[in-house]
Formats: sequence, structure tokens, C-alpha cells
Amino acid sequence: MTTYRGRRRVTLVSLLLVVLAAAFGPTPSSAADGDWWEPAARPVPDARIGVTGAPFTGTGDGGEVRGFVDAHNHIMSNEAFGGRLICGKPFSAKGIADALKDCPEHYPDGSLAVFDFIVNGGDGRHDPDGWPTFADWPAHDSLTHQQNYYAWIERAWRGGQRVLVNDLVTNGVICSVYFFKDRGCDEMTSIRLQAKLTYDMQAYVDGMYGGPGKGWFRIVTDSAQAREVVEQGKLAVVLGVETSEPFGCKQILDVAQCDRDDIDAGLDELYALGVRSMFLCHKFDNALCGVRFDEGALGTAINVGQFLSTGTFWRTERCTGPQHDNPIGPASAPEAEKRLPAGVRVPSYDEDARCNVRGLTALGEYAVRGMMERNMMLEIDHMSVKATGRVLDLFEAESYPGVLSSHSWMDLDWTERVYGLGGFVAQYMNGSEHFVAEAERTEALRDEYGVGYGYGTDMNGVGGWPAPRGADAPNPVTYPFRSVDGGSVIDRQTTGERTWDLNTDGAAHHGLVPDWIEDVRRVGGQDVVDDLFRGAESYLGTWGAAERHRADANLAEGASATAGSTEWNPFTSYAPGRAVDGDRGTRWASDWSDDQWLRIDLGAVHRVGRVTLDWERAYGRAYRVELSTDGVNWRTVWSTASGDGGLDTARFTAAPARQLRLRFLDRGTEWGYSLHEVGVHRG
Repeated sequence: MTTYRGRRRVTLVSLLLVVLAAAFGPTPSSAADGDWWEPAARPVPDARIGVTGAPFTGTGDGGEVRGFVDAHNHIMSNEAFGGRLICGKPFSAKGIADALKDCPEHYPDGSLAVFDFIVNGGDGRHDPDGWPTFADWPAHDSLTHQQNYYAWIERAWRGGQRVLVNDLVTNGVICSVYFFKDRGCDEMTSIRLQAKLTYDMQAYVDGMYGGPGKGWFRIVTDSAQAREVVEQGKLAVVLGVETSEPFGCKQILDVAQCDRDDIDAGLDELYALGVRSMFLCHKFDNALCGVRFDEGALGTAINVGQFLSTGTFWRTERCTGPQHDNPIGPASAPEAEKRLPAGVRVPSYDEDARCNVRGLTALGEYAVRGMMERNMMLEIDHMSVKATGRVLDLFEAESYPGVLSSHSWMDLDWTERVYGLGGFVAQYMNGSEHFVAEAERTEALRDEYGVGYGYGTDMNGVGGWPAPRGADAPNPVTYPFRSVDGGSVIDRQTTGERTWDLNTDGAAHHGLVPDWIEDVRRVGGQDVVDDLFRGAESYLGTWGAAERHRADANLAEGASATAGSTEWNPFTSYAPGRAVDGDRGTRWASDWSDDQWLRIDLGAVHRVGRVTLDWERAYGRAYRVELSTDGVNWRTVWSTASGDGGLDTARFTAAPARQLRLRFLDRGTEWGYSLHEVGVHRG
């Protein structure tokens, strides 16, 4: 999500759904053929799907699942931000006229659609009527209207999409400052409601198909279950979380408002709700990590929100590597800036200072390790490059594959690091030309690692979607066309009195995903679409690998350690044993000179193949790893002359060793060498 009506409490049980569906009456076609993919009782009136033919089932020749992945969507964000920012609902037991209607303050002409003109310019005026005319919404550039009506998602499924990640989303500050709302702004309360309503939507769809478990919309909580759903030809729905202050972990004037117990309780609760992936920070710096900035007027508005939430604006510094965060820029956002206290102004930023000063905090690192312990997948989009770099270091040190970049919000130069871990990458649902160009840029990497590709639609996410290329554009989508698997015919989508054509309307709602994929094929060729069609297998491969991951024992923890020198301090100890005590809050430190060493006795001979070094600020630029079985004869198994601090992982062919020695040859700072923790693993 790049940012985010009245509240109607919906409590549905399957029996009630069946009764309601029957009351609406079955569609004539479904009653006639009885095909499994056609509901026995679709509500009438309702949207037309515009797809004929059987959805593909089963697996490929190699047993792999097939299908597209929407790795980033927000089905229930109409329930976020106080309930009146995204107008319309993805489903309603009262029918489509109730689901697809505008927020009450948008009548009669949209002049009070305040959020629209804050983030999108103009005056926000529009025809508020949804069903049945849909004169002005949904549209590719309408940021506050429902794009995930269930029948539109159904169309995407029938067009080949087999995995959808529903990110439960909200932002307490946006809720608190927005003029219209009908509920409180606690983020976790909103997340719980959105999770419940996603299960209610599953029951709603099941009711059309004859009862629990029979519908195409299936919430899954492990990769094996997801594979079964996809093999059946249905849509596997994964729950994620994208919120700015998870577990109450906000910061005020740089003071954390949560602790480790809050993080453990929060992760346990989310896991029990079925959540399997999440962001640790989003839009605002919090007690866990710094964020990747937004740009332009939206960025300024978000920066105002950052101040209102935390008491501080974003702070920048020069980047230490080639990766950088988004430029903030000088664009103004007058409506948002009016919210600032008298005399407070959004600061200006140096053009050559592109990186957030905040990275991954100690609490953030604790949360990352907690997610690994629960075998959850971590979304690194929206993290600052400093935070992302540390996360990737942590995952590489543990060989943990559960890393996701779902909608182009990390520094794209890190794509290979994600693939190297076994992670999954999806691109934002850009216009077909842009999407194809970025897909081609990383095609060689996908070929090298044998992975598929995904897209993140970010529908209901206030981001903007592909504009129409125009009816006169070269090689437009021609209707009807065949699905990628060849088994279905896809025509224009009609809801009420409105028929959408991708060529002239752009990607106005989720039902136009198959049309957009066809446009990608016409612009970029079959190879890009083939990579997308392998997306389901790759996403579930990453998820399954994360589930199977087990942390290796640290052979060094509690071992005997000696060193060539130890820095003296009258108030604390920097003894060698501090680097192997299992406490990242302590450290060993040497004298302030080169040619130092740290020696660890493992107590018995083990096969060693991986060593991790968690540096304090005083790091080694050049050093080597040596092994010995007897403490006399040493063999160098790994070395570097380009260390840059942080968390280093040395991998080498596993060899027997009882003794391990780190030889430090060249300092990276004016101080000595200092390590919080050394890990020794079998590899």
C-alpha cells in the first residue's frame, strides 16, 4: 500500500448465506450446466464475470503448480483509517447496490472527497453513484473507491490468478487526522476486524457454491494447503499485515512505546489469526525500523503524519553504499501541512542525502528473529535501505529464505540478494511498458535462479494504477482473448451499466487483471507472461522453504575464548568471552591496533562451514577465518579485504575443527576490533 465507510458490522454464518443467496435467486446459466466453477446461486443483480470456460486444475509435468500471484492487495481496506477513506465494500449480504456505493460525504458531487485532492490534486469532485452507473469510479486514478468487489476478484481468478496476498492494512495517524470516520483508530483493532471479514467473505462465496469449503476463495495458512487449493483450480488467499505501528510499536521523540513482550504477544496473535507475512514498518518510522520515504506531495503529507505520530520528521544522511531511499523533494501538501502546530514547518532536505538515518532497531531485530522462529515471511518493501540491509544480513547469516519484495518498494539493486536467499519478488502493477522494461531488466536473474515473477496490484491501496494506453496505441488488447493456459475466453467486464475496456479505461479494478496481463503480453511478448505464470510455484516455494527452516546450533555459544588483546575499561568488561555469551548487548573489544586475533575452542571436533561476525562500530576491513583440529596446525578457509561492518557471514566448504581463529589484519575505523557475537555453524 502506498497510503489508505460507514462501518457496517457483518456477521455471517454459512446457513444464513445460503438462505440469502437463494433469496437473490440463481442465475439461469449456473442452474443449467452445474459446472463446479459456476455458483449454484449467484446474487441477482450482480456483476458479470465476462469469462467462459473451465479454470485450469492440476499441476505441470514436473508437479509444479501454475498460475499468477498478486503478492500485494488490500481487499478490506475500506474498514481501515476509521472506515470512511476507501468507499464501498468487497461484498455485502444486502447485495451489490449496498456494497458498491460511495461514502455519504461524497454526495452530491464529491466536493468533500478530501483525501482524494490531498494526495491526487484537483478538487476531488466526481459523480458519487456507483451501482448501477459507475460514471466516475472505480477508475485507474480514483484513489478512494472500492476496487476489490468479490466478483472482480473472481474474474481475476478465472483469468489465471491462483495466489492472492490480502494485506490487512491501516494507519492510526491518517485515521486520527482524517475528517470522516465512524470508529476508533487503534491499528490492531482494525487488523482483527479485517481478518474476520476476510473469513466472512470466504463464507459468503461458499454460500453461493453450496456450503463451507465449496467456493473458489480459500484462505490458506500453510504452503501445502495452498498447493492443494491451486491444484484444485481455486484461489489461495494468504493473509499479510501492512501497518505503521504493529503491536503498538510506535515511537515518540525516539522513545519506543513497546517492548519485547508486546512483540511476542503481537506475533502470536497475528499467527493465530492466520497471518503468515508482514511488514514491520510502513510510512512512518517506528520503534522497529526506519522507512523508505515517499516522494512528492504525498511524501510531504506522509512526513507531516510522521511528525504528528512520532514528534519528529524524517531525517536523512548521505548513503554509505550504492543503495538509497526515495528522494523526499520540496513538493508542498497544503491541506496536510495545515495540521502542523503553529510555527512548525516541514524541513528541507539535501539532494545528496538520500538515506534514512534510521535502520533496524534492537526491537526490530528481535521482531525479525521472532518471525523467523515462527517461520513467517518478512516483507522488506517500505523499509529504509539501512533497515533492509540489516535484515538481509540477518537472513543470510541464518540461511533463512522467507523474504518478500511484493510491490517494487525496496532498492531494486538488491533483487539478487533476495533471490540468493530463496525469496520472492513481485513488481508493482505498473503500466505494461514500464512493467515489461523492469521485468526484462531482471530476467537474467530469474533464469539464473530458476524462479517465477509476481505482480502487486495494491488495489484499494491509494497508489494509482495503469492508465489506458489508448484505443489507437500499437497492438492494443483485442476482445475477446484467450487466457494464458488457453482454456478460457475473456471478454470485456460489465458491472451494472458500465463496461470496462483496458485500452480506454486502464486498470480500474481487480477484475481487469487478466486484461492487463494480456496487454503485458502484447507489449513484451510471451516470455514475461510465462515468468508470471510460474509465480505461484515460486511464491509457494519460498513459503514452504521458510516453513521447513530450522535454526542451526551455534557451536560457539558458551565456548572458551581467548584474544591477543582486550580493551581495558573500568566500568565494563570487554573480555573475549563476551563475543560468545549469546548476548548481543555485550561485546569483545581489542586494543586499538592491527594484527589482532580471537580464538574460540569448540570443546570437540565438529564440521564447520559457516561463521557469522556481528560487529560493533569498530569493524575489520581485512580479516580471515582459520580452522584447526589440534590448536597447532591452522588452515585459512575464508578471507576478505573489503569488510564493511554490520553482520558478516563467511561460508566455506565444511571442514573438521575444534579450534577457530579469527585473524584481524586491517581496521575499518580508528578504533580496534569489536564484536558483539561470533556464531560458528556446521554449514
